[in-house]
Amino acid sequence: MTSRVVLGVSAGIAAYKACELLRRLKESGHDVTVVPTRDALRFVGEPTWAALSGRPVATDVWDGVSEVPHVRLGQEADLVFVAPATADLLARAAHGLADDLLTNTLLTARCPVVFAPAMHTEMWEHAATRANVATLRARGAIVIEPASGRLTGKDTGKGRLPEPAELFEVATRILAGAPSDLSGRHVVISAGGTREAIDPVRFIGNRSSGLQGYALARTAAARGARVTLVAANVALPDPAGADVVPVGSAEEMRKVVLEAAGDADSVVMAAAVADFRPADYQGSKIKKSPGAEPEPIRLTKNPDILAELGQRRAPGQVIVGFAAETDDVLANGREKLARKGCDLLVVNQVGDGITFGQADNAATVLAADGDPVTFPRGPKEALADLVWDLVTARLE
Repeated sequence: MTSRVVLGVSAGIAAYKACELLRRLKESGHDVTVVPTRDALRFVGEPTWAALSGRPVATDVWDGVSEVPHVRLGQEADLVFVAPATADLLARAAHGLADDLLTNTLLTARCPVVFAPAMHTEMWEHAATRANVATLRARGAIVIEPASGRLTGKDTGKGRLPEPAELFEVATRILAGAPSDLSGRHVVISAGGTREAIDPVRFIGNRSSGLQGYALARTAAARGARVTLVAANVALPDPAGADVVPVGSAEEMRKVVLEAAGDADSVVMAAAVADFRPADYQGSKIKKSPGAEPEPIRLTKNPDILAELGQRRAPGQVIVGFAAETDDVLANGREKLARKGCDLLVVNQVGDGITFGQADNAATVLAADGDPVTFPRGPKEALADLVWDLVTARLE
């Protein structure tokens, strides 16, 4: 089904990335009208937008006055997506100003509205910008967390526009009917697999790819959440809307997760955290001695992050764990649910060609306060949405 999308573009250097987002939306069959601000046309000109969209570019409230464009565009849209959204545009939107066609469209829109901010780190972290973002989120708008990376000039930091492919995923999920039931919520998600160093070369690890955790992050962002994604050794593009914090070991993950969980409405531990680590780290590479057997590696227990979250939870916080099992899957899962003290436990069987590194998953979600829910084999994004359905029911 063709959807009507308004692509708002404000005056930031990242406007060139919106060209790729526009191309993806058009190739997916959506009817896209580009509404740039006046200064945005200094970065990407009107002919480019017209050629890529196949439609005239809407730039002025006085163009085609008989069709009342400053009202009609917002009223008829299925989605308004502003990328990039500068600090100035966020401020004007938060204060309800209507001094150009884009801000008029934002005021008249009754569909989902998404802002993808892009600016220098200092501007993003300024108290005024943070207040404007909070205001927009409180009104139900989705404000995507910017990515970290290279900015203009020599600067590097948070404030980079997420990649167009990830922005397109957010738009697609919203147009497909993703609810905004996580709007105003903060969720913390762990993903990937921790690595426990033996020496500077070797480590103890596992097969987790991070795909399920990243699916949880993408779906949460599309449902309006502020997402903190704690990623252990994951080689995947950052999901748009997630504040990604890379970690290596279980100890590093524990520190970041517990800190981030302080103001979180929900914490979902989808990462495969190593149960053990070498008791003695070797500062130099362990050499192979001819004719001699290697020394045994003595192990010690890692902290149980999920159990600690259950013990330290804030009032009303929903804790979700994941359990990868090879035998007696449900029996082991029920025992773990009781021992960990979480609200939900997603239990799945793992093995060669099952779960780890695969696009699909199959699981049973055990609940401390209700009946289990079975998820037959399907896309990991669908399992992620099921998890958020169960979480939001408990948050409410």
